[in-house]
Amino acid sequence: MARSSADDLELRRACEAIIDGGGGKQKVVLSIRVAKSRGVWGKAGKLGRHMAKPRVLALTTKAKGQRTKAFLRVLKYSGGGILEPAKIYKLKHLSKLEVVQNDPSGCTFMLGFDNLRSQSVAPPQWTMRNKDDRNRILLCILNICKEENTTAVSNQLSAEDGRDASAMIQSNAQVTVERDLVSQAEEEDMEALLGTYVMGIGEAEAFSERLKRELLALEAANVHSLMESESIIEEVLQGLEVATVCVEDMDVWLGIFNVKLRHMREDIESIESRNNKLELQSVSNKALIEELDILLERFEIPAEHEASLTGGSFDEDNMVKNIEACEWLTGALRNLEASSLDPCYARMRGIKEKRAELVLIKCTFVRRASEFLRNYFPSLVDLMLNDKNYFSQRGQLKRPDHADLRYKCRIYARLLLHIKSLDKNCLGPLRKAYCHSLNLLLRREAREFSNELRAGTKVTRSQVVWLEGPIPSNQTSNADSSTVSEAYSKMLTVFIPLLVDESSFFAHFMCFDVSALAPSDACADTDKAVSDGINECTPGKIVVQGNDNDASDIKHILQLTHFLDSLGNDSAELGILNECLRELLDGLQEDFCSIVDWAYKIDPLCCISMHGITERYLSGQKADTAGFVRLLLDELETRISMLFSRFVDDACYQIEKCERNARQMGVLPYIPRFAILASRMEQYIQGQARDLIDQAYTKIVSIMFVALERTAQIDPKYVDIVLLENYAAFQNSLYDLANVVPTLAKFYHQASESYEQACLRHVSMVIYIHFEKLFQFARRIEELMYNVAPEEIPFQIGMSKVDLRKMLKSSFSGLDKIINAMYRKLQKNITAEELLPSLWEKCKKEFLEKYGSFVQLVVRIYPNETVPSVIEMREALSNL
Repeated sequence: MARSSADDLELRRACEAIIDGGGGKQKVVLSIRVAKSRGVWGKAGKLGRHMAKPRVLALTTKAKGQRTKAFLRVLKYSGGGILEPAKIYKLKHLSKLEVVQNDPSGCTFMLGFDNLRSQSVAPPQWTMRNKDDRNRILLCILNICKEENTTAVSNQLSAEDGRDASAMIQSNAQVTVERDLVSQAEEEDMEALLGTYVMGIGEAEAFSERLKRELLALEAANVHSLMESESIIEEVLQGLEVATVCVEDMDVWLGIFNVKLRHMREDIESIESRNNKLELQSVSNKALIEELDILLERFEIPAEHEASLTGGSFDEDNMVKNIEACEWLTGALRNLEASSLDPCYARMRGIKEKRAELVLIKCTFVRRASEFLRNYFPSLVDLMLNDKNYFSQRGQLKRPDHADLRYKCRIYARLLLHIKSLDKNCLGPLRKAYCHSLNLLLRREAREFSNELRAGTKVTRSQVVWLEGPIPSNQTSNADSSTVSEAYSKMLTVFIPLLVDESSFFAHFMCFDVSALAPSDACADTDKAVSDGINECTPGKIVVQGNDNDASDIKHILQLTHFLDSLGNDSAELGILNECLRELLDGLQEDFCSIVDWAYKIDPLCCISMHGITERYLSGQKADTAGFVRLLLDELETRISMLFSRFVDDACYQIEKCERNARQMGVLPYIPRFAILASRMEQYIQGQARDLIDQAYTKIVSIMFVALERTAQIDPKYVDIVLLENYAAFQNSLYDLANVVPTLAKFYHQASESYEQACLRHVSMVIYIHFEKLFQFARRIEELMYNVAPEEIPFQIGMSKVDLRKMLKSSFSGLDKIINAMYRKLQKNITAEELLPSLWEKCKKEFLEKYGSFVQLVVRIYPNETVPSVIEMREALSNL
């Protein structure tokens, strides 16, 4: 069942807005949709013949002071379907309510009000949707009337005192309802009528009789008049019937005309709408044509640009025109992108065709420009390769100069920028072509330079076996091969800045997203040999001199660091750049390594200075950076370290070979030769090469000490003599270096400890040989003290006082001879005479310490026996 319109809140709010205008003075109690038609009181109308009109009935109340007024409002729908007020009735004038009998549903009723001007006009009939809606509105009307009347009576009762309020409200309510059923006009007519009569109010019975007579007379007169006017009434009724039929026909005709007029009105509105659309379309088409003319003029390709883009030359004279054409093409393509156009333009076929045309021109131009540049770069390099004046020649070192090459390349720098903006993918082949061509030039320059550098360096090749055999008379620690190291330094001084500059120029020229290189002062302190550049080459053979700012060449290393740090965060771009730089610089390490190998063959110790030079270049870079120049230096450093390690291994092999052929007595040959080697190595230290030499020291000295220990074990009789002589020789030869070299100082102390231990063992052996009985007796006493009480020891077999006296007599008889024999024993096997005094002092000290321990034992075990004191023995030793 459909919801009743009485529950439609939207309808109620619309009624409130129309009735009160949102002021809130009147309250809508009920609003309901009805159908309005016409009828006659007391006569069944012809339902369905009258056109029903939609209406809305709204019951409202309005508070005025202490009274409440109730209204019945009728609202109708305007032409636009909007509610608007039609009529208003006061509920206090409601006098009749009649249900139409001809409506079988019982949903149609009429309301009569006594204050209408013309009671002869047929009242409207109100048709509800169902009986529930009918009962709902009637019940609401009844309740409102009761509430209104009850309020009025309550106001009157408020002035009376001491009476039953409920009874008065009930009785007066009835009076009020009856009184309200008579209108004010009728009340006044009744008062006027009553005023025309003279009534004897004092005689009630006579007055009552008089009224009865007059009533009978009136009824008789009415009946008579009705009987006389019956024919007239019939004629009037027939006329009314005819008029009703005519009115109904007229109503039908008006309904038809209304429908036709509505259709005509709709047709007129449709025609006006189409006319407005046509006018708007005409104006829009005119504006669109103007806009399209501007757009076509905007994207029309100028003739001079089209000629440059499709078939122009790429000579230097035409580059200005080519750049202007590229700028125009780039701007046109950008303006035709979907993001730059209105969406309606982006879908236009003309725009799509123009974009396709520009794309075709772009592809043609990029292909032609790429092909030209791929041929242009090799042609520039070929010109330089075919001209020998660009390279070092016999007797002349030529510093590579790429200024002219870069100038000719910069002519096409802006062209490359536009090519990248038009088609980024085409840069790959161009970069490869440039890297391949320049790589040939760099390798040729490095090869020629290194060859001439080696040929121009005059040095005697040394064939020295450092740690094997006796020291030759012509070998000194002052041999100098610094010119070899200087040659290596010149190679780095010339080519490292060149490679850094070429890497930077390539990254910018080939449109990688890198920032400009920033100068740095981190490498302000440079070596004098580097600052001299090529100025110190052999006089008469070098024609190219270094300029005044050669001292800052090494700063290029730090510049490369900033260059690599500024490559950006785009890993893909960085990977492409690294790959291109690999192709650009690949193969150059061979020429640098050839210099290193050449220097190693001349003098292996040059590896120390070359390692220091390489580390000095690398020290200008941060540890977390990487670049191909750094990779080149790392590779050189690795090769130098490998060659130097080979030299160290050869030295260790010489020690082991000497071990197999060495005689046991005397100082081994590699001990003093190592001191010469160490002094020479310290002369080559430059920069940060300390670790390299310290590692070599550690390895060589460790092998020396191991070989020395094995050599000493050949004959156990002379072990300590061999050790103490060689350890003493090691200390004497390295004393000066150990004071300044921490690594050698460590081995110096190790040799010192080993020397002291060997001396102690040797002097102890000599002492024991000459005083064997004395110290055996003392050892037996110490052994017995673990199990026997000290006072019981003299009673042990062989430990009596008599035995003690016999032992002392045999040990100290001819004491001077025994001491002389000890000294000759030490002197006999020592080859280094300078060690004898210190060794004899150690022997006397050790003997006195041992003898002092013996005296203490005798005093404790044999308290009454007398033995020579320690002072007496010291005097006897000092007399020698």
